Amino acid sequence: MDWKLTADQSMIREMVREFADAEIAPHAAEWDRRKEFPSATFEQLGELGLFGMVVPEEWGGAGLDGTAYCLALEELGRVDASTCVAISVTNSVYCAPVNKFGTDAQKDRWLRPCASGQWLGAFCLSEPDAGSDAAGLTTRAERRGDDYVLNGSKAWITSGEVCGAMLVFAVSGEVAGKPEFSAFIVPREHDGVAIIHREEKMGLRSSCTNQVGFEDCVLSSDHLLGNEGDGLKIALDSLDGGRAGIAAQSVGIAQGAFDVAHSYLQERDAFGGPIGRFEGLRHELGRMAAEIRAGRLLYLRAATLRDRGLRNTRQAAIAKLHASEASNRIAYQAVQMHGGYGYVTDYDVERFYRDARVTTIYEGTSEIQRLVIARAVLQSATGA
Repeated sequence: MDWKLTADQSMIREMVREFADAEIAPHAAEWDRRKEFPSATFEQLGELGLFGMVVPEEWGGAGLDGTAYCLALEELGRVDASTCVAISVTNSVYCAPVNKFGTDAQKDRWLRPCASGQWLGAFCLSEPDAGSDAAGLTTRAERRGDDYVLNGSKAWITSGEVCGAMLVFAVSGEVAGKPEFSAFIVPREHDGVAIIHREEKMGLRSSCTNQVGFEDCVLSSDHLLGNEGDGLKIALDSLDGGRAGIAAQSVGIAQGAFDVAHSYLQERDAFGGPIGRFEGLRHELGRMAAEIRAGRLLYLRAATLRDRGLRNTRQAAIAKLHASEASNRIAYQAVQMHGGYGYVTDYDVERFYRDARVTTIYEGTSEIQRLVIARAVLQSATGA
C-alpha cells in the first residue's frame, strides 16, 4: 500500500497539531486536576470542523476520509486523551452511523447541527449489567401506536451530560425467541431522559462519563435509525469504525508519553551525565519507538480499507489490540524512566499513564478484540 499522505491529510494533521500544542497542551493537566470539561475549547474545535470530520459537506461536515480523521485523533491524543475521546465518539459512533443509516430528514435534524460544531454526540450501548455481552441489554423500546416508549439505563456514556443527542440501542422485540435490537436518536433535552450521575474515573478526568436513564421516554417513529431490528448491525458497523479511531488515540497517548520520556533522558543527569547514555534505557526507547510506528501503520491500514469501502473488522481489531496494549506498556515505561518524578502530578507522564489504561477496555476490550481476530482467522482460507 502507498502510505504517502495526501496534501489534505497532511494539512489536517498539521492544523490539529498546531491547535493542540497551542490551545490544549498548556491546559490539559489543569483540566485533569479540576475534572473540568473545557467547553470553550470545544467551541473552538467545533468551529475548526472537528465534530463532523467524516461527514459530507452537504450535511455540515468537513468531508474528510477516515485516514485524515485518525491522524487528527492521534494529534489530540498526543496532548490530551480526554479531549480526544469526546471528538472520537462524536465522529465515529454518532455522526458516522447517522450519516450512513439516517434519512435525509434525520440528517438535517440530528446530523447537521453536530457536524457543524453546535453540539457533541454520544453513543449509548453499554448498560450497568451489559458491557461486552451486548445480547444482555435490558433497555427496552416498546411500540405504542406510532411511537416507541424507552425505558432503562445506559452506562459509561462519554459526553452524556454535554451532548446534544445520543444514539441509543434498545430491545424492540423478539425473533425466534431471541431479542431484537433497534437504534434510536434521542436528544439529551427530551422528556424522560435523565443524567443519573457522572463517573469518577482513574483517567480521562476532564471528559464527562455518565450513566443515563430513560423513563417512559416517548419517541416518535422518526427517531428510529434505520429499520426496526437493525440495531445490532448499526452498532457493529459503528464499532468497526470507532476501533480504528481508538487505535489512533492510543498511538497518540503513546507518542505523548514517549516524547516526555525522550526529553527527560536527555535532561536528567546522574552519575556524571545524562541518563540517556545508558544502554538499557536506550534499548527501551528503541522498543517504544518501534511499537508506536507499528501501531500507526496498523491504524492507517484499517482506516484506508474503510475509506475504500472494504470491510475492516479484523484490521480494526488488530490495530486497536496492538495500539492499546502498546500504549499501556509505553506509558508504564515512560513513568519508570522518570523514577520518582514519574509518580507525581508535576509531570505529564503520570497523566498519560492513567489515560492509557482505558484504551484496552472501551469500544471492545482486548479480550473481545482477540475473539474478533480469532474468528476472522478461522474463517479465512489462509488464516492470514
